[in-house]
Amino acid sequence: MFHPSASRTGRTVAGLTAFAACSVGLVAATGPASAAPDPARAPLAPRTAEPYPHLAPTPPMGWNNWSYYMCDINEKVILDNARALVRTDLARKGYNTVTVDDCWMAKQRGPEGELLADPARFPHGMAHLGRQLHAMGLKFGIYADVGTHTCEKYPGSMGHFRQDAELFASWKVDYVKADGCNVPTAPGSTKEQTYRDLYGQMSRALAATGRPMTFSVSAPAYFQFDGRPLWHRVIGWSADVGNLWRGGRDVALEKQSPAQKWSSILYNFTYNSGLADLQRPGRWNDPDFLLAGDSGLTTDEMRSQMALWAMMAAPLISSTDLTKLSGAALEVLGNKEVIAVDQDPLGVQGKVVRQETGMAVLSKPLHNGDRAVALFNSGNTPRTLSTTAKDAGLPDAGSYRLRELHSGRITNSGGEIAAKNVPPHATVLYRVTAR
Repeated sequence: MFHPSASRTGRTVAGLTAFAACSVGLVAATGPASAAPDPARAPLAPRTAEPYPHLAPTPPMGWNNWSYYMCDINEKVILDNARALVRTDLARKGYNTVTVDDCWMAKQRGPEGELLADPARFPHGMAHLGRQLHAMGLKFGIYADVGTHTCEKYPGSMGHFRQDAELFASWKVDYVKADGCNVPTAPGSTKEQTYRDLYGQMSRALAATGRPMTFSVSAPAYFQFDGRPLWHRVIGWSADVGNLWRGGRDVALEKQSPAQKWSSILYNFTYNSGLADLQRPGRWNDPDFLLAGDSGLTTDEMRSQMALWAMMAAPLISSTDLTKLSGAALEVLGNKEVIAVDQDPLGVQGKVVRQETGMAVLSKPLHNGDRAVALFNSGNTPRTLSTTAKDAGLPDAGSYRLRELHSGRITNSGGEIAAKNVPPHATVLYRVTAR
């Protein structure tokens, strides 16, 4: 969870003005705070020789507690949401990884330097939690930090990478999310070199266990405001050390207003949509969690986030109270045709092919030769949106079949891909077949 120069709970969410600024590549120069240097715990190590194992051929899907619950978690909260994944059929549709975020640990390591579960929150321990999740047919994800402490000041993994990796493997963990709070810059090294070394150490430690643990890297989020060349370079090596990476700011928290949530979705969409050339199949840009649920978002806004994340081949990781999921939110999260766009085996992130103030058009190639085309009205008034089959990258054809993936409605076109009176904050998502 990235939070520039402020505590996670105190960070502000960028508004629509930030969305517009990011559209033209203008971002403020700021960065995350770091702890005081501790050179004894930050030895430099050689660059990762082998890329991290290829463990995520399609974007990961699942649930994480952070945006909704933050630190208000315990064994019951996690397992109740896991059961809801199964009960709602979301698990069967691909949402199969349950990740426990920050605050699961005790404040101090054990007598052998080992991480311990908070005994009040998780009285049966994390191995027990993992067994419960596996018994439901789900995967077990856990949070760590490469710094001295996590973002919420629990023990970090710096100086304990091998020990923590072996512990996670013994707990049968399937997915590790490693944050980058409280990282002291090593003497004689740059900030980038330090982050690269620490994430490299964790990557090698996880791989050395022999247990396949999908590795989510947060390093790029801590460089989003350090200049585009450096940010992109960090994304480049993140794709060597892990399977997916957080690119920038956190999406909004449950306690924030609906307007703040929508602004954060716009902001994260905008920065992530510009990173398509840095993604490759099996190595995923991650613009953070899906907010569909008890969040104050409209149905159109929930559908837009889901459609845009699917177009960007982003991980689909819900962060809400799944035990109270509305029918509209369940329809959004469970839309099999939209999920299929995200999980398409070609593994290509869609690109923006047209963008103006208040609108964007994205096109994504699919493995069978179809194209997914999204017409996104980010503005506050209804408008007609359009592109052409040629501009969307489709081959010449006598006609085109357009299937709208929210309603299932099918139309035919001679070459125009359009939607009239698209509501504010709504997205029309087509699967287009040349005929």
